[in-house]
Amino acid sequence: MTQDAASSSSSSGLRRRSTAADKSPQTPPQSRPVSSPAPPHKSIDPASFYGPNKPQGSSHTSYIPPERSPFREPELVMEEEPIPNDPPAWGEPAPAWGEPGGADWDAITSTVENWGEPGTTRKIAIDGRDEREEAHWYDPAVHALRPGPGLLPPLLADHLHDPDHALYSVNTLPHSAAATPHVPSADEVRTAIPHPNAYYCKDHNGWVFLLWKSSSVLPPLVKVPETPLPDQARRKRTTSCIGDGEQPFGAANLTHHWHLYENAVDASQLNTPYTHGELLLDLYLCCQCSVYCLVSDVIPGVLPTSLVDEFTRDKLSHPAVDKTPRATVISGWETILTIIDNRLWRDEKRSLPITRPRFRSKVGWNGIVQQVFETLGFALEDIQPGATSAEPALQPPAIDPATPEGKASRAKLLRAWVEVGAWLAIYEKSKESLRDYMPMVLHVTADSARDMYQTGIGAHVSQIARGLLPEPLQGYSVLDDSWELLGMTPSTYSWELLAFAYLAQCRCDPASTMVYFTQLWAIVNSMIHLTQDAPAELQSLIVEERSRSRFTPEDYLDAVKTLGFGRDGELGVELDADVDDDFIAQAWRSARQRAWQRPADATLLRAKLNDALRLIAESRGSEKLLKVWGEEKGTGMSPDTAYSTLEVPRDMEESMLLTVYSMRVEDQPSQAERMREALSVIAEVTNSDRLRHFLATGQDPGDSTVTNTSPEMPRGLNQLGNTCYLNSLLQYFYTIKDLRAAITSLAHADAKTLDDSKFTDDDLKRHRVGGRLVTRREIMRSKKFVNLLAELFFNMEYCENPAITPEIELAKLALVTTQDEEEDEADKAGTDSSNDTDATLVDDMAPRSAYDRAPSSPLQSQSPTGSVLGKRTRDGEPGMDVDVPRVASPTERMEAAKRGASPPETAQDAPEVIQDAVASSSKLPVAESPVDVEMKDESLVGKAPPLPPRKPRPTDESVMMFGRQHDVSECMDNCMFQIETALLDFQGMATDDDDKTSPVKRLFYGKKRQRLTSLSPTDDAIHQSSIHEKEDLFSHLHVNVADEGFDIYDGLARYFDDVVELVGQKKRMEVSLVDLPPLLQIQLQRVQFNRETQQAYKSQAYVKFGETIYMDRFMDSANPEKKARSKEIQAELTTARDRVYKLTHGQNAPFAPALTNVADFLSKQTAIELPSDDALVASLQNEEKLVTEQLRVERERTVQLKQQLEDIWKDDQSAAYELTSVFIHRGSSPSWGHYFFYSRNLPSNPDAWFKYNDSDVTAVAKDEVLADTTGSTANPYMLVFVRKDCDAIETVHRFNPEMVEEE
Repeated sequence: MTQDAASSSSSSGLRRRSTAADKSPQTPPQSRPVSSPAPPHKSIDPASFYGPNKPQGSSHTSYIPPERSPFREPELVMEEEPIPNDPPAWGEPAPAWGEPGGADWDAITSTVENWGEPGTTRKIAIDGRDEREEAHWYDPAVHALRPGPGLLPPLLADHLHDPDHALYSVNTLPHSAAATPHVPSADEVRTAIPHPNAYYCKDHNGWVFLLWKSSSVLPPLVKVPETPLPDQARRKRTTSCIGDGEQPFGAANLTHHWHLYENAVDASQLNTPYTHGELLLDLYLCCQCSVYCLVSDVIPGVLPTSLVDEFTRDKLSHPAVDKTPRATVISGWETILTIIDNRLWRDEKRSLPITRPRFRSKVGWNGIVQQVFETLGFALEDIQPGATSAEPALQPPAIDPATPEGKASRAKLLRAWVEVGAWLAIYEKSKESLRDYMPMVLHVTADSARDMYQTGIGAHVSQIARGLLPEPLQGYSVLDDSWELLGMTPSTYSWELLAFAYLAQCRCDPASTMVYFTQLWAIVNSMIHLTQDAPAELQSLIVEERSRSRFTPEDYLDAVKTLGFGRDGELGVELDADVDDDFIAQAWRSARQRAWQRPADATLLRAKLNDALRLIAESRGSEKLLKVWGEEKGTGMSPDTAYSTLEVPRDMEESMLLTVYSMRVEDQPSQAERMREALSVIAEVTNSDRLRHFLATGQDPGDSTVTNTSPEMPRGLNQLGNTCYLNSLLQYFYTIKDLRAAITSLAHADAKTLDDSKFTDDDLKRHRVGGRLVTRREIMRSKKFVNLLAELFFNMEYCENPAITPEIELAKLALVTTQDEEEDEADKAGTDSSNDTDATLVDDMAPRSAYDRAPSSPLQSQSPTGSVLGKRTRDGEPGMDVDVPRVASPTERMEAAKRGASPPETAQDAPEVIQDAVASSSKLPVAESPVDVEMKDESLVGKAPPLPPRKPRPTDESVMMFGRQHDVSECMDNCMFQIETALLDFQGMATDDDDKTSPVKRLFYGKKRQRLTSLSPTDDAIHQSSIHEKEDLFSHLHVNVADEGFDIYDGLARYFDDVVELVGQKKRMEVSLVDLPPLLQIQLQRVQFNRETQQAYKSQAYVKFGETIYMDRFMDSANPEKKARSKEIQAELTTARDRVYKLTHGQNAPFAPALTNVADFLSKQTAIELPSDDALVASLQNEEKLVTEQLRVERERTVQLKQQLEDIWKDDQSAAYELTSVFIHRGSSPSWGHYFFYSRNLPSNPDAWFKYNDSDVTAVAKDEVLADTTGSTANPYMLVFVRKDCDAIETVHRFNPEMVEEE
């Protein structure tokens, strides 16, 4: 609080304002511990408080005689005329609660009788409540800017000052002085008191700045408060909530309701400024009137509290022979006061021998006494009164105000003179006998200020009565937290005050309404159980609040159990944030449906279920669930009554039922509501989505002639069982214009199209897909897949239903690869090779890889589980090129090396590996000599090896594998392979060398150049070359997800330039882009592997990306100088981020909190005896500061380096791509979850986006797509960009009959 007190905030026990429990009214109660004891406060170090260069005194006040003290009156001080109340006009009733225009925060209601409320709330004087806010307490959008939790005056009094202590108003009396130089002036004596509003605390030998007043103008604030200020217009309307005549139309509020704003006011900026250094004051505002209060932490006295206490205890335990213990204490302090007095007013400069009998009898001498005098500035020196020996004596300090030292010593002695005098004045008030000892006359008076400040803030016993709490509840510690959360003290209980405290908290902090109701319920319930009674008004208030849907945590747990949640519940699922609203609604519907199986208590059970859903909906703040509850809760009609109301049998078919319902409503319109209720009950009993949909929309979804969605909206895809990943992929394919056109041309293909006799064995050898030959079986399978996909695309264009169900066979072909089928058939001891000839059999048997698959992370070779976010590998699965000997393909080795994974090959000499790495592409021959390889457009010649032995795999009853999730990218590999295979042109002369003949290659494939560079001269000497290059095609770019300000450019930078380990050798892998595809697919590798736990996990880290990405910096043609500079900065940036990661998330991290916790434990724990080691604690604290500073420096460095990096490429924007699709995985585990994706409405409306969530397709805002997903389990894992000005995407492609008619 003070500059001279930087090391502490207040003395122990004085005020508890800074503890978590005592600040409870200013923080959300849900998140704040309320049972922790208040830690002791430390006093400000006097040595730092009284510095030689501190300004002393004040020029803003004048000397005041003791009989007149203008700054000690208890009256409120007015700075200006307040704005008068504006009561409603006579005869003009206030709006009833629940009507439009009801009471809001700004409205001043002079009476609550007109609210139309029953019971207790009408009897409590309180204004400013808002029925809509309180009814929708769970919805932040409804809340006005409320100040948050508050506290009543008695609790404020406890926070201002410990009730076990006392504050005193101190004044000085005129002092006679000798005609000596440097006598203190009256102004110096007056300003020895720190401030006119400073009150003395004897228990701490310190001061508390305390000011209360009513003013329409707030004191100057030093910062914008973290919590909103109360409505100032409302505050100005009322001078004070308390006091006669303050509210001429009657009290609008029972008492003040205070709100705390910590360190909000600088005392030096007040009208009478504080001039003894920096002092920040806590501000308490009443939200209902113009009164505010300012208070400081303890301003320490000259003598530390511990020294005063030790000196006093020493005198009490060693009294003089002729004095009582108390008289000995007074005599000792009076002697010290006299010594100070003589130095100031009589300019006594003589030394004070400490061995003289009089000094010994009055003060004594020991270490404590020596510390007292040294603190006052008296130095211990030896004097020589005779020639024989030296005598120790105290040398008085200089007090000449002309010198800085003298000025500081003078101010210190004057402050000490006031404080010792005040201490004695208070100590002598005790009635304990001093025998015949006569205390000296003091020039300081000390009068208790408790009544004064309690009256000022409204906490005086004359304003709020004490002693009304029933005896069994007095000292009942179980309720301590409840009283504290409601902002009051148990000693000031009355039923009116408790009700006001509850209503005021709900008014000012509606979001925590249920917390406050829980505390009110706990108090009233305890009264009933401990006293067998509670005021009728409080019981009525509980009933009223229950009728307003208030609940306690126990009620919430009961509601959760009622709906069947919990480990032992019917659903077996815990109700947490991952459970979506649709699941909860369905659980509620199912439970209500089951209730009819118990006719005896079905009505009661259904009512309980209704209450449970409403309670859970409000606790989650779910408007969706509240809407379901409001529309479907019903009135309690039984199924028998429902069927008899509509006069239909139970087994009537739904179409006929809807027809009869429509006829009944048409014939009896007055009974329409009852008919609707009957149909609602039947929909619930039969669990009919069709009837529910009809009730919600008025249209029958079962009638195919009814269009129940906009014709322009894309169509959804119904799930076939855990196929959300496949649905996302098929929807994505449909948005790609050329791909859709190529596929839809094969719709309704006849049997001749699928005939395999149209291509010969030579045709098969001339075509490759994915770098390998394909078989007849794969061709026929692919054509079938594309034919089914074309039919699906046709329906997505022409079908009027909002969602379409894909064929089961289509899903099987998409999810199950040819290799899966072959392995299944091998397990069944049979293989269908009827479509294979001798010429193609070997190629058919060759092991196959995923289409253009690059290892995504070390998890592929190390994780014991499959990946849904990376790539799913199979045992024995090779790389793309299958017509080379079975070691890991060089592409595999290079891509795996880039990601730190071990390549799946057997041991091989390093030179051979590097050579293979250069020549692995099917277009590059293997070099005969270990030199850099020149790019050639040739194909490898040679036959594929025989099929390696198959590894046994576990049998899977689900051939289609619908029971587990698959990765979209893996499913994409299989689908793209089949699409390209099905579209092969066997009639023309095109071969696999013609890259752009296939729409798949044209759209998705670009070309990259990879360079392996040696890192050391030793490596160069061994391999005779330092650079190895190769060119290869790519369809995906891979980004490993990381933390600490990671964006898409950071991830790509590591992909394009990294240090890898290849066969035990460190190599630099540089990748550049030679040719870019129209569609750029970037995969975010979220599956990580914890080497310590040997478990896979999903990284939830947020990766920032925008609507546009510029690939210029990654092009092979990029400016070499910029690339070099960029590489240097990127290396520094990576180093800085790695350092931050190690300090915050590395092994045994984070370090700073750990060091702090250990130091706190060693310094504060008392449970076990440990040897004291202050040096160790200090070392730990210093180390924590060092780590924190290093972390700050590194984080600032990362921001600077990132900006420098972006500045280099800010003008390179020729390779621009626009975001078109974002694939999302929602779930905390890499082994399960839900998939959906966003697609941009290109080209017609680029600012609009669609969300494809299986059968649901909805329009969403762009902000949702680009949102920061920190803290969420729904994260992007694949991004698709389209080249700017490239007409490759047409998101909405629907048949429009109106356009046909126009033509």
